[in-house]
Amino acid sequence: MRKKLTSANASVPSDPKSITHYHAHVYYDPASTRDRAARLRDRVAEAFPKATLGRWHDELVGPHPRSMYQVAFPRALLATFLPWLMLNRDGLTILVHPETGDDLADHTDHAAWLGGILRLRLGVFRRA
Repeated sequence: MRKKLTSANASVPSDPKSITHYHAHVYYDPASTRDRAARLRDRVAEAFPKATLGRWHDELVGPHPRSMYQVAFPRALLATFLPWLMLNRDGLTILVHPETGDDLADHTDHAAWLGGILRLRLGVFRRA
């Protein structure tokens, strides 16, 4: 049964204009899937020159529970880049999220997963 929204539990909608750009985090295993991740990275660079490819992170960084690299891309690319990733991810898990200035919400409530869903290390976002 769906919960009926009332004024007491309804949240205020967020304005998509608050999105400055997007990130796609491509997860891989250095021992078994790094080659696939490299092929995908090369294909992204060729097909989407306005996307910015981040460094390889074989060691865990930030909230990410696996090795990964980031692809930053402008809002205008979302409509073409996201479907392309859906069809060309080659079995890799990818987290796509907006950048709104709220890192915790962007990596959780605002996120979309391609492939499996990984448990992020959200403690890095805890506010003091």
